[in-house]
Amino acid sequence: MNLPRLWRKYYQQWLCGICLIALFIVLQLLTLSPASPYGEALKRLEGLGYDLRLKSTLPMQSRSFLPIVIVDIDEPSLKQIGRFPWSRHVMARLQSQLADAGVAVIAYDILFSEPELNPAQQVLDHLSNTATPVVTEALHALAPSIDADEAFASRLQDTDTVLGLLFEHQPEIRVGTLPESIFFSSISATALPVPSFAGHVANVTKLQQNSPGSGFINSAPDSDGFIRNSMLLAKHQGQLYPALALEAARLYTMAEQVEVVTKPFGAGHSVEGIRLGTALIPTDDYGRVNVPYRGPAFSFPYVSAADVLSGEIDRNLFDQAIVFVGTSAVGHADLRTTPVGVQYPGVEVHANVLEGLVFPELLPSRPNWMDGAVIMLLLLLGFLCVLVLPRLEVLGIAVFTLCLSALFVVLSAYLWVALRLDLPQVAILAMLVSQAMILGSLGFVREHKERLQIKSIFDQYVPPAHIQAMLDNPDSVSMEGEKRDITVLFADIRSFTTISESLDAGRLKSYLNQYFSPITRIIFEHQGTIDKYVGDMVMAFWNAPLPVAQHPELAVRCAMAMQEQVEALQAPMREQSLPPFKIGIGLNTGDMNVGDMGSEYRRAYTVLGDAVNLGSRLEGLTKFYGVGILINETTYAQCPGLICRPIDKVKVKGKNQAVTVYEPICSHDAISPEINEELEAHQQAWSLYLSQQWQQALSAFTKLKERAPERKIYTLMSERILVLQANPPGAQWDGSYTHTSK
Repeated sequence: MNLPRLWRKYYQQWLCGICLIALFIVLQLLTLSPASPYGEALKRLEGLGYDLRLKSTLPMQSRSFLPIVIVDIDEPSLKQIGRFPWSRHVMARLQSQLADAGVAVIAYDILFSEPELNPAQQVLDHLSNTATPVVTEALHALAPSIDADEAFASRLQDTDTVLGLLFEHQPEIRVGTLPESIFFSSISATALPVPSFAGHVANVTKLQQNSPGSGFINSAPDSDGFIRNSMLLAKHQGQLYPALALEAARLYTMAEQVEVVTKPFGAGHSVEGIRLGTALIPTDDYGRVNVPYRGPAFSFPYVSAADVLSGEIDRNLFDQAIVFVGTSAVGHADLRTTPVGVQYPGVEVHANVLEGLVFPELLPSRPNWMDGAVIMLLLLLGFLCVLVLPRLEVLGIAVFTLCLSALFVVLSAYLWVALRLDLPQVAILAMLVSQAMILGSLGFVREHKERLQIKSIFDQYVPPAHIQAMLDNPDSVSMEGEKRDITVLFADIRSFTTISESLDAGRLKSYLNQYFSPITRIIFEHQGTIDKYVGDMVMAFWNAPLPVAQHPELAVRCAMAMQEQVEALQAPMREQSLPPFKIGIGLNTGDMNVGDMGSEYRRAYTVLGDAVNLGSRLEGLTKFYGVGILINETTYAQCPGLICRPIDKVKVKGKNQAVTVYEPICSHDAISPEINEELEAHQQAWSLYLSQQWQQALSAFTKLKERAPERKIYTLMSERILVLQANPPGAQWDGSYTHTSK
């Protein structure tokens, strides 16, 4: 059948199908703005679809779990302690009990916006001018010791604490003291499309000044009242403020500030994500994230506030935990409607958000490309229906639409469970059903008309029945383990235990941040991959996941740049009265296993193998030899552009094979005559040592020690030669020295 005849037969269905595609694309575009009054029905249906998908896939989720505990001001607590709000003396005791239990962060989903009356001051006000000077003086002396606000404020810094605050739209509501903004953004807050508020209810000044952190507790329900997403930042008087969960995450991860990552959008800007430390947390254009619900209400451990106050708690549960203090009591109006259940405690919403911020892989996300993907799916599936449905009978239309819808639902469920991608479904499913109903109806009318007019021809007509449904399935990122030639680097601050004991927690955090930030930057500049930070130790590697040409030399040059950076940090450290420090760096090149390794709950892209362990051992030997960097012979052989000094031939603990280790000095073009002369003398002394010419070697190393007394290696070699001279090792000696400690 030629095209003109197809057009005459199907043009009504084709035109109607194309109009339906255009209609649903417009409706989908209208839902992109949360402030848009259009497409509201589609938004509500999308919300219901989101809820159904979330609840149905909860049992299939494999996820990481944070040690989060909710201290609940529940009905038994109210019955035992009394009606809320409680005295700040009680809150101070609660804070003290939690701090003593080893809690890492405490976040209050509670407002302390009004000062608590001081009993002594009340008596003074009541007595007015009738009190004697003795009574007045006694009451004035007593007032500070029974000041509830002072008692609570003095306890807030026992551990990292976040106080809640509430933003209001009414500008006349301004209660309490707001904290300073902890956000960094290259774009002015006024230019960002984040929720804006004119008023606030914050905490009393005394509490705010003593609190390490503050965050707003506003919820962001959809138009149907369900809380599916959470604001991470809000705008007030030209400043950005964090949500309670975000501020708690900042303190828990020890991030100094939070960076708002923006992107141009039309004539303005939109929010792309929040950078917390080194992790980028993707958000929607308005700085919101979907709440990664762990499960229905009470999925987190709940402990009654009364039990905490009485000390009847499992301290192992609270050790290094994040505690949210809130209420599930019905009378306190902090129960929310959520996709996983109604009457859901609002404090548990904050707990879910915090877990997603620390583990961003848990956050259901709708990337920027997702809206474009939905439009493409509407076009693809819509035109597929336009081409296929007019040629099917009623049963075929039903089966085709059902199968196509089922395939799309399976795709959406896969993206949700495996990749945590929130693919909008309603517009596509509604379009498929509409196409089936309307095109099917038009087809039935057309067929009925044709049957009446040319029944004989129609009876002989057999429409095509072969259907091919094509869906673009996103490929999973495969990071399976493989063996590869890799250079690994270990860097460690020397005598860090002594340094850490001399600093309080705040100064230690500042100390490490000033070290880690430039060191990390240098590793990235030299194409390295950060493996992990463990205390003061940095581990990095080269040639994975992307190939890196000449990675051994690049890694060694990185180590040399790190040592230069450490020297540059000494002056600023002295200005801040912080102790100076040195680092030891060990590098090794060899075959290592690299890949995405770990458990179903927590994984990491890392390297494993004996070659990795040798790199760690070399870092440990830097202090023994008094050098900043040690590399093995394999790495040295692949660094033709560098001058290196042979240090020793060693057998490290756990290894029987001896390896020669070297100290990188400089590039060939940067060597001075003095250094070159010393290295030639060192090489001659090293050769004499290996050939067991003890007296000549001792003389050579003694001269080197006199020339450069600061180099520990010359003293070590001189002392070792005396021992070997007194106890000759024999002809089988391979020149190695065995280290018995790591």
